[in-house]
Amino acid sequence: MQSLKPNPKAQYNGVFEALKTMIHTEGVWRPLRGINVTMLGAGPAHALYFACYEKMKRTLSDIIHDGKNSHLANGIAGSMATLLHDAVMNPAEVVKQRMQMYLSPYKTVLQCVRTVRRTEGLGAFYRSYTTQLTMNIPFQAIHFITYELTQEQINPQRQYNPLTHIVSGAVAGAVAAAATTPLDVCKTLLNTQENMALSSVNISGHLSGMLKALRTVYQLGGASGYFKGVHARVIYQMPSTAIAWSVYEFFKYFLTKREADKKTPF
Repeated sequence: MQSLKPNPKAQYNGVFEALKTMIHTEGVWRPLRGINVTMLGAGPAHALYFACYEKMKRTLSDIIHDGKNSHLANGIAGSMATLLHDAVMNPAEVVKQRMQMYLSPYKTVLQCVRTVRRTEGLGAFYRSYTTQLTMNIPFQAIHFITYELTQEQINPQRQYNPLTHIVSGAVAGAVAAAATTPLDVCKTLLNTQENMALSSVNISGHLSGMLKALRTVYQLGGASGYFKGVHARVIYQMPSTAIAWSVYEFFKYFLTKREADKKTPF
């Protein structure tokens, strides 16, 4: 849905129409293309992400607010965790999005990696890294602040409560996703190097740089172009962040409880 100059057969008016058309014209498994490379990158990326977040949140909270919860500390910690997360996920995101484009020529992840490396060089896997960071740093800052703020309202004791973690995660994901959609559209253009879009504005070669991407998106779609796919992005992020936080909070509770039990004398 974020494609700026899509093939006539890939022009969608809504999320569910897009899903139905994809399944009808390209097969039932088409909406899952790229899931393998996403799973490959997500494990180490999220491990670094949450480890960095917890460490920085505690350290900064001690400095800023004497150990108490600090929204500033949460935002800074989330932003710093993003640097590590995106360094791992950016190449995976490039491969995933190229495989997901309509009539993508790539059949496998390995074929996509080899082709991009041969034709565009290793730098292609990080062409959108600065844009990704420009998007994800405010995304994660908004995300973590909203999550912690929502937790303060519905779980003030900060006990393990699966329902509150799911709700807080979903709210945080929705707010952050909607706010950063314009940058996500730019990131998609940089990752996919959409041929029809670039040729229509007389760009030859490869598009690089966030400012050029922002300008190109405006040339092709005006102000509304920055919000292409916003509904799909929010619908995707809500369950995604709800699942991520609920699973994370469960393991944090489980592991800390087990550690406490070990220290408790019989």
